[in-house]
Amino acid sequence: MLMLVVSLATGYAQQPAAAKSVYVVTIIDVIPSPVGLGPTDALLRKFATDSRKDPGCIRLEVVRQQDRPNHYMILSVWNSQTDFDAHIAAAHTRAFRQKIQPSLGSPFDERLHEALQ
Repeated sequence: MLMLVVSLATGYAQQPAAAKSVYVVTIIDVIPSPVGLGPTDALLRKFATDSRKDPGCIRLEVVRQQDRPNHYMILSVWNSQTDFDAHIAAAHTRAFRQKIQPSLGSPFDERLHEALQ
């Protein structure tokens, strides 16, 4: 009996842990512009469209705060940390961050979360 328990425990310990989904909230504040927020909206829409095609992207939404129209959030869910890291390294993500940089009122506030099991 003891050998059975030890062999089961050893087999369980050797199995790789399942990848956990990663939930990301990215807060973006931009400086209000005399031309309005149209260019920022367009940039965020394109980024969302491109990002939804990334491997491992389960869902990605961009929302804007009602009473502070220059305050945005990108809400995304990724299959794993590896998928999110690949998204951050992707050419379209780097290009987006470079293009939006001059409009930022503060640095990106990016927070990673995982579901409680």
